[in-house]
Amino acid sequence: MKLATVKNNTRDGRLVVVSPDMIHALDASAVAPTLQYAIENWPLVEPRLQALARQLEAGDARHATDFDPAQAMAPLPRAYQWCDGSAFLSHGALMQKAFNLEPIEGADRTPLMYQGAGDDFIGPRDDIELPSESQGIDFEGEFVVLVDDVPMGCSAEDALAHIKLILQINDISLRALAPREMRTGFGFLQAKPSSSFAPLAITPDELGEAWRDGRVHLPLQVEWNGERFGQPHGGQMDFHFGELIAHAALTRRLRAGTLIGSGTVSNAERSAGSACIAERRAIEMIEQGAAQTGFMRFGDRVRMDVTGSTGRSLFGAIDQRVVKAHG
Repeated sequence: MKLATVKNNTRDGRLVVVSPDMIHALDASAVAPTLQYAIENWPLVEPRLQALARQLEAGDARHATDFDPAQAMAPLPRAYQWCDGSAFLSHGALMQKAFNLEPIEGADRTPLMYQGAGDDFIGPRDDIELPSESQGIDFEGEFVVLVDDVPMGCSAEDALAHIKLILQINDISLRALAPREMRTGFGFLQAKPSSSFAPLAITPDELGEAWRDGRVHLPLQVEWNGERFGQPHGGQMDFHFGELIAHAALTRRLRAGTLIGSGTVSNAERSAGSACIAERRAIEMIEQGAAQTGFMRFGDRVRMDVTGSTGRSLFGAIDQRVVKAHG
């Protein structure tokens, strides 16, 4: 099942069920007005949403409308909690080597995670509005899971059952602001502006065999200004999503609607390319002695997509432009 939230002049939008080919959608507001309502009442609403999805797939949904990704908000436009991990150790290893950093003790046993701002997510075609190019504008391609209520102390194995939907995100970063925030031990805050999401939140069964061991076993295709930047594979997560959820829930309950991110998708194989500019710059520093690639400029575009075995886009594409914020 594929779900999306479309713009309706409210902060939380209107929930729709989307056809597998992303051409049509059915209004789901009679079942669940918003995705937050749906995830809070999942046992009740999920069968009814699935019934709408079957109608769409069978082509007998008389009230279906055209689905326009440009009218999509983030599937969950604002979240009570957004926690982002760093589950691909190859990414951290590159940064440590490039900047001669001391290894973080236990990072191979305990996931790194920060709590981000979830009050203002961006839609897949919306502009990324930022104050200044000097802040080191970067994109970061990641996978994300949306959970129902998770009890405190939940095990990694049990946590997997709490994953109800999977999403894909551009976790925008401002690299020039990050070093100070990391040195203080607080943050990220200013270095992590609003993130943007692909239009669709999908149930794990939509991934078929590509969803196993708590990982998305598919490449994330990233383009910058129309040129291939990377296609790192999501299956190389060193910590799977169950482990990330359990880490976040060690000392607290996670309420329904919490989003947990994988961190930048990264592979040790250089041929896979990268899902963020900072990683490419780190590779250049290691191999060439200095970074050669600059960060994003106003007017630049970034595109992210994930396709399944049939060649269809699974989450819909993120395709957006960086612009100067006004006012």
